[in-house]
Amino acid sequence: MADFQLSQLSLSIGLKDDATFANFYPGDNNHLVEALLAQVRGEGEVFQYIYGKEDSGKSHLLQAVCHLADDYQLRSVYLPLTELALMSPELLEGLDELDLVCIDDLHLVAGRTRWETALFHFFNKMRDAGRCLLISADTPPMNLGIKLPDLASRMAWGVTFPLQKLSDEQKIAALQLRTRERGLDLTDEVARYILHRGPRTLRELFDLLAALDHASLMAQRKLTIPFVRETLRW
Repeated sequence: MADFQLSQLSLSIGLKDDATFANFYPGDNNHLVEALLAQVRGEGEVFQYIYGKEDSGKSHLLQAVCHLADDYQLRSVYLPLTELALMSPELLEGLDELDLVCIDDLHLVAGRTRWETALFHFFNKMRDAGRCLLISADTPPMNLGIKLPDLASRMAWGVTFPLQKLSDEQKIAALQLRTRERGLDLTDEVARYILHRGPRTLRELFDLLAALDHASLMAQRKLTIPFVRETLRW
């Protein structure tokens, strides 16, 4: 859901068009992906918590869940606390009426009294209504540093999944998945060249792929090592 009225505040919370399950390479996270798909289908746990370091794909997955919820005609909202943590926690009011709420980067408000109190009551309302809740953070629930004991106990309601980062070989497969979606062919040799000489984070690598895609279309050339070297001036 791109736009939603949150506690008298009109926020535009955009989902990235390419943040879908179709272009997420799971690597060693197949079990997690299946659990998220089941949650949207109404066949899994209503409360799930995933954690992983930066660039592990947390935000992508939460947005993918919201995209899939739209396909199932479910009302959902994606709340990135990187953007909302400085706002009043009153923005949670009324969201328990939705079918699914995805809260990204919960660690950013851990230890903040007003947010913890609001989250505690919000979790209770979601449970009582049987709504789905998906939380992400950079650490397991017990390491969040939550000061409110009742809220800390709520973290044990559902299931917790660690999100495994991709190995270099898996990153190559992820790059090739993205290029196939763009109608391009990325060989193992070229993918390794990009991976070893380019940025290390997947977000930056995908941005680099988008630039190469545009350049290849303009030049009507395939993605070869000489073309990549020439385009990126490596």
